[in-house]
Amino acid sequence: MYAFIFRHLPGPLWLRVIWSILLFAAALTALVNWVFPWLSQFSPLTDSTIGS
Repeated sequence: MYAFIFRHLPGPLWLRVIWSILLFAAALTALVNWVFPWLSQFSPLTDSTIGS
């Protein structure tokens, strides 16, 4: 899958590497800001019984 994406990015090698880093950073930012907080409400690991 990563090779498929890398082959279809435009430009020379150095530009494809930069595009790959930017795409990775954008995907990671989207996951951390929206997906993981939304999923945390369904996780039982955030329920604490200490102190109650």
